[in-house]
Amino acid sequence: MSVQITELTFLEQMAARFSIPVPEFITPPCTSKNITDALSRWGGKGVIKPDVSTGKRGKAGAVRIIHNNREALYKMQEINNTPIEGKLPRTTYIVQYIPKKYEIYTAITYNSKFLTPSITVSLSGGVDVESIPQQDIITIPVDVYRGFDAYQASSILETLKYPSRYISQFARVLVSYWDMFVSTGMRLCEINPWRITSQGKPFACDFKAVFDEANFKFKNLKLDIPEYPEDISEFEEEMNEWQASSHQGQAHVSDIGGSTILPILFGGGASTIITETLIEYGGDPMFLSDFGGNPPYERMYKTAEICFKHHLEGASLLLILGGKANNTLIDVTFKAIADALTDYAKEHRSLSCMVVIGRGGPHLAKGIFVMKKALEALDLPHVIFGPDTPVSLVAEYAAKLAGSYKKIRKVTK
Repeated sequence: MSVQITELTFLEQMAARFSIPVPEFITPPCTSKNITDALSRWGGKGVIKPDVSTGKRGKAGAVRIIHNNREALYKMQEINNTPIEGKLPRTTYIVQYIPKKYEIYTAITYNSKFLTPSITVSLSGGVDVESIPQQDIITIPVDVYRGFDAYQASSILETLKYPSRYISQFARVLVSYWDMFVSTGMRLCEINPWRITSQGKPFACDFKAVFDEANFKFKNLKLDIPEYPEDISEFEEEMNEWQASSHQGQAHVSDIGGSTILPILFGGGASTIITETLIEYGGDPMFLSDFGGNPPYERMYKTAEICFKHHLEGASLLLILGGKANNTLIDVTFKAIADALTDYAKEHRSLSCMVVIGRGGPHLAKGIFVMKKALEALDLPHVIFGPDTPVSLVAEYAAKLAGSYKKIRKVTK
């Protein structure tokens, strides 16, 4: 199981513990006086943010700059009642506004390409991080035994042409960032952006992390994980009801707010690796999914039907992917998906998306034949990978292809 924390939990419980520099902040109950006092210390400028268990707060217009206590109290109330990616904030809070000379993106995650943790750094941080060109990003593997040191951090910053007079200060902070990741049972940690002042002082100005709940390092942290308002989408609600209707085959989904790839995934751990790889390479998956457990035809058909009803119209790419199965009959699951796709097309007249498939297991050849026949009849461009191609490579390919295909669709519309 995974546990995700937001920026506010990081500010309150982790930043000081791991020597990560952050802006000052205040949390409710916020009175006119303490807001006024805070703004006076901060040079008359603060930022209101929602504490919500999803990203893209800035793009949703839920991060607001304020200059006085009246404006702050009004906007806090407004944002507190505004859904973001379908989720309601738990609360709102105010952070010090940090004037920036540079914005930097960083992420640390377990990387299936390197089979070890990796750290990613770009000098182009902020809300448009998804559009950063690859040449402006550096990702290097980190040896878990040797760790990540200031020399490696400095080397990355020099390569990215970060001003040499600021390198030493930020390199030391990046080492603390790595120490936090490796000593807490994190699976992913992203800070975007770090805002760097004209004096070269870095501040972590947004944060998200995912922990392995079973890891003893996470348990030893003894974090107080807040509860967020229950707010599930119609898609999740319908799939949850379908999941509860039978124990023959899994139908697990969780909306994550993506808009590009519709993922029909199989295989528990493989599903997690695939999703992380899609996110790492900008694939923007619409939801998390796991549909394994050898579902019979009717079970898989209905599962695919629900996914297509809620998400296929907006997808640039349909991804059908899983590890090599032991018991799941590939021909049965592929026949069900192909039939659900065909029936959706009959009702909606036409489809416009790429399809990428990767799978292994019993009756694979028969399943691929059925799927290929359906895709050709629907005139859908498709690529099919065999069982010898690692799921991480298929996911990387799909993410990059989806990005290109999405741009083409936008131009041709």
